[in-house]
Amino acid sequence: MPTAVSRLPSLESLTAHFSLTFPVPSPTTHPDLISTKDLHREEDLLRNPTSFRSWWTAINTTKEAFIALQKTEKPPDLPEEVSALLGPLASPLARISLQRLTYLYEAALVQFPGSFKLWKSYLNLRMSFVLGKLIVRKKAGGKKKFPEMKDALEEEQEDLEKWEGPLHPVVGWEEWKSLVATFERALMWLPRLPRLWLMYLSIFFHPQCPSLLSHTHARHTFDRALRTLPPSLHSRIWVRYLLWAERKGGATTVFVYRRYLAVDPSVTERFTTLLLSPVNSAPRPLEAAKLLLSLARKSSRGEYTSPEGKSPYQLLGDWIEVVEKFSDDVGLDVEETIESNKAITAAEAGAAESNKVPESVSIDGELIRFAGPAVPVTFDGKTTHPYDEDEDPTSPRRLNVEDIIRKDGLAVYKDQAGRLWTGLATYWIKRGEFDQAKETFENGLKSVLTIRDFTQIFDAYAEFGESLISALMSSLENEEDETEEDVAETEKELDLRIADFEELTDRRPFLVNDVLIRRNPNDVQEWEKRVALWGEDDEKVAETYTKALETINPRKATANLHRLYVNFAKFYEEGGTTGQAEQDLDSARKILEKGTKVNFKLVEDLAEVWCEWSEMEIRHDNYDDAIRVMQRATAIPKNVKVNYHDHSLSAQARLFKSLKLWSFYVDLEESIGTVDTTKKVYDQILELRIANAQIIVNYAAFLEENAYFEESFKIYERGVELFTFPISFEIWNIYLSKFVKRYGGSKLERARDLFEQALEKCPPKSCKPLCLMYSKLEEDYGLAKRSMNILDRATKVVADQDKFEMFTIYIAKATANYGLPATRPIYERALEVLPDRQTADMCLRFAALERKLGEIDRARAIYAHASQFCDPRVNPQFWTEWNSFEIETGSEDTFREMLRIKRSVQAQFNTEASYLAAETMAARQGTRKAEEEAEAQDAMAAAEKQAGGAKGPAFVAAKKMKLPTVEGEAEAPLAAPVANVDEIHISDDDDDL
Repeated sequence: MPTAVSRLPSLESLTAHFSLTFPVPSPTTHPDLISTKDLHREEDLLRNPTSFRSWWTAINTTKEAFIALQKTEKPPDLPEEVSALLGPLASPLARISLQRLTYLYEAALVQFPGSFKLWKSYLNLRMSFVLGKLIVRKKAGGKKKFPEMKDALEEEQEDLEKWEGPLHPVVGWEEWKSLVATFERALMWLPRLPRLWLMYLSIFFHPQCPSLLSHTHARHTFDRALRTLPPSLHSRIWVRYLLWAERKGGATTVFVYRRYLAVDPSVTERFTTLLLSPVNSAPRPLEAAKLLLSLARKSSRGEYTSPEGKSPYQLLGDWIEVVEKFSDDVGLDVEETIESNKAITAAEAGAAESNKVPESVSIDGELIRFAGPAVPVTFDGKTTHPYDEDEDPTSPRRLNVEDIIRKDGLAVYKDQAGRLWTGLATYWIKRGEFDQAKETFENGLKSVLTIRDFTQIFDAYAEFGESLISALMSSLENEEDETEEDVAETEKELDLRIADFEELTDRRPFLVNDVLIRRNPNDVQEWEKRVALWGEDDEKVAETYTKALETINPRKATANLHRLYVNFAKFYEEGGTTGQAEQDLDSARKILEKGTKVNFKLVEDLAEVWCEWSEMEIRHDNYDDAIRVMQRATAIPKNVKVNYHDHSLSAQARLFKSLKLWSFYVDLEESIGTVDTTKKVYDQILELRIANAQIIVNYAAFLEENAYFEESFKIYERGVELFTFPISFEIWNIYLSKFVKRYGGSKLERARDLFEQALEKCPPKSCKPLCLMYSKLEEDYGLAKRSMNILDRATKVVADQDKFEMFTIYIAKATANYGLPATRPIYERALEVLPDRQTADMCLRFAALERKLGEIDRARAIYAHASQFCDPRVNPQFWTEWNSFEIETGSEDTFREMLRIKRSVQAQFNTEASYLAAETMAARQGTRKAEEEAEAQDAMAAAEKQAGGAKGPAFVAAKKMKLPTVEGEAEAPLAAPVANVDEIHISDDDDDL
């Protein structure tokens, strides 16, 4: 600015034009204000001085004349730099017009000092000649409701006025000062109008505003506006005030924002950003940190809602970022932190003690609190918390970062422990307290509960170690200026850091396992992994097993808790993990003994411990001890009416009903016990009613092996009484086969009774094997008639899916015993009982039987009966066989009848679903192509082709005429008969027959 003035020809020559408006120009002091053209106007104003319309018309006429002359005026004959300094007042026309308009406005205001319209127009005129031309920006929509302060600041920042071509503040200082004086006079008459205040305040945002006006005077003006206007309009002033303070920066910003935050804390986050802004000449990180800490605490209590939508944890995260970035300015050092922690601990202990024994005095029935720590006070529905110096931005005391993170972070946001611990460690690293940072990392790794937090801390810890090693190696490379002692010390520290880093990487599996165990101390699988991590370190393995068994709650443990006891016992039994130590069976027995007293969630787990104990004794040839262990385990209490599935009872109370335990016991008795002891164990299982079918079968097999056949059969009978079908079916199957094998036909009546008893309650799906076995018994040792009756009975009682096979067996037996004619009634009943698909197959067999017996008409009738179940597109084999039958044995009339029936059946099945099924079946059987080739052929031509190997016709024609092609045969592609690849060629000798 001084450089520009120095280039002017003469400062006096420029400033001589000013001041133009002070004192107020008049015709007496400025004769050229009024010309002869203005005499009529002046006379009119003198005659009507109280007419606002006359004054307003005179002012507007003068304005319009100035605008018209300005358009035709030539540019001033001045250098560009001089024109830029003078701005709107560079031309003589502009200067004389300003004086004329000022004269008119001032004269009018003498008459109407309280007119807002007049003052506003006057001030806009004066501003246009001093501030320059106002740049008007287009805005969509009307004026909206005043938004929240955060949004209002952003919108106002965009809507601030901008000007071009202003009057230079040094050259036109008198005019700037006169403009401000005019605003002061206007506000003296109209102090309650916010628009005048806002117009006045906009001057201070002008980039060319003189410093004498834009600092102290501006602040005083903002304060006067707030004192003058009602509180409902303060928000409009505060928006400009805060933006002006942000432009000034430094202490001005701080003090103005502090004043506003006392009224509305919603812009605190914006204020903290300003405090830490690099544009700010003097950042205040301590004040910003305290403000963010206060916001985080208030937000967690529900007393503050972030305008930016940040959660309490995000606000605390912003605070941690400030602490990390400005660690030296915000937090205490190590010694001060330790002393602060001791003081806090002592204060908390004192508070706890005072809360235990409260001392109070009663006055008029009201308790008055005389001593103790500060507590929140609730009054009129609002809670006021005690003063905390950590939240006071005006306090210079630095923060105990460690205590704040523990109380406000780790104690509240346990799912974000990784970020909080790394933030605290980063704070110590930035302060150069590497040992304290290492301790913080270690504490974090020992306290987190999730793998995500652990990974976050471990990665930061490893990165910290790598950075230290890199820094030490870099210092060794630049060791020119260092002494040998310093180099040796650096090398020693480097070796120590490398060792620590390697140890950290080696400890990672153990640390991960620690995290998982802390998250769920009852996770058996993680404890087993911990044992596996120790490898061959027997001392650590034993220590881990002991700690696991002491820590785990059996009722909350995961699966296979018993494996810990079993594996721990095997550890002592086998002499450690490597087997090189001495075997210690006594310790193994003590561990298993302890395991038998644990109240497991599942009875099977307790039974497994007892079984493993017995197996251990067997492995060391202590057979009697193994038996005694199982006897202890299977001791039956007096009250046997215990529900095995009642989980409200302990596992020990339900153990005697564990089938797994009894099965192991009985196997042990069978192996090393006697027959009597084994029978006794089996009988106890049956008495407790816990036996399953396998136990019955095993008991009977055991008795059979020892030649107790009748007792074995009694066990089978007890088994079929205990169980119902389908379980008893297996027992009956084994029982009957064993009985028949043992006695054959010697006890036929007893065997018949057993079979009848088995079939009495047998469901249809299980009858088939028993009926076949029963029939076989009668066939081998009884009467053939009874055998056939049993098969006939079987065809009625077996399941539908087994009836076809049963009829097949029945027919085969009847053929063998009574001949082919005796099977006709069986076939007929089968056709009545079997489902449609199986009926067709049975009809083919029945027809083949009749052909063998020479009953051609009966066979043809059977084919006709079966045709109603056979879709020509799905079952082409049936129609091919019937076609062959008619060719070999029929006549022209019978063949026509067969074709008529075929068309009728095809029409019956001609539905979309049936067609799709036919397409699928044809594609599977590979007959589609053959059928398409035979589609257009004549039906009789196809018959002649099949009989082409014979010298004469296959049958005697009734009339000598060509058989016609059946209508519609070519339109049913899958219905045309196909060539029979298995055709039997008829010779001349057959014709003679």
